[in-house]
Amino acid sequence: MRKGQNTSITERSNVEHDLWRKKVDNSLFRHKGTVVPKWVASKWELDIHFPDIKGKLGKNDKKSETQVLFKRKTYSGHVTCTLPKNGPNKVHRLWFSEELVDELKEVFVMSHMRDIESALRGDVGDLEKEIPFWEMIDIEFDTKNRHFILTGHYTHQPMFPELFSNLAGSPALKAVEDHVLNKKEFRIHKQDWKSKDNLDTELGAVNVIYTLCDRKNKLIYVGEAKDLRKRLKQKYPSIPSWTHYRYDVLPKGMSDAERVSLERMTIRSYASLFKNKSGVDSIEISNYSLANDKIDK
Repeated sequence: MRKGQNTSITERSNVEHDLWRKKVDNSLFRHKGTVVPKWVASKWELDIHFPDIKGKLGKNDKKSETQVLFKRKTYSGHVTCTLPKNGPNKVHRLWFSEELVDELKEVFVMSHMRDIESALRGDVGDLEKEIPFWEMIDIEFDTKNRHFILTGHYTHQPMFPELFSNLAGSPALKAVEDHVLNKKEFRIHKQDWKSKDNLDTELGAVNVIYTLCDRKNKLIYVGEAKDLRKRLKQKYPSIPSWTHYRYDVLPKGMSDAERVSLERMTIRSYASLFKNKSGVDSIEISNYSLANDKIDK
């Protein structure tokens, strides 16, 4: 990998399949996929590997299913085909899973931020001219295994990488995305496990159901909070030496009473899985114990 002051270029010496080097644009983030140019679809022989019927192949068709490899992880994907009414040629699209799109947002964080800025402005004007930079992603198609391989080729490094890294996956930014992209459905923003040391970097962790873990003493604790950072700064007699945490951000309109009800339901569900203090019948799936003192019977 070759790095400049603000850029990172991955030198490719291991290209094994036909490659399309694509500019990273908002279609990856907003639509979770991209149109495949006709010349690329022809080179990859998508008509053969993803056969359509009279120009139509949808996501619900098993023949559209594929896998997408990125950073040593495998994600589900689809290749679809449509035949526009006013066009003579079929249009192929490559679709990515939500999990892969989240990963792309973190790797191509500057393009992601620029897209959100554009949406906040109402997509008025050419923001690529106003904030000029390019990021590129290599897309290969492995015809033998019928899957795609993605490689970040050219990335633009943010000025404050740790801040941007935390912001890219934060519920605060996801809430902004939901607003500007008019996503009004009931959405809960999930987070992964993090070390206790990361607590001060949390952004937008409000109205949450959280889980604490004490890895040394094999304990799990479930709670709810209006403000996660404030809540976790307090002492926990039930799990005083917790080492890790994770949380789910509930929809903004949920009331305190609804949040507490979800907490109680989650605690009761955990009690049926782990050894607990209330004698709730449990299948004890591991050697961890539930540390909560109050558990509904």
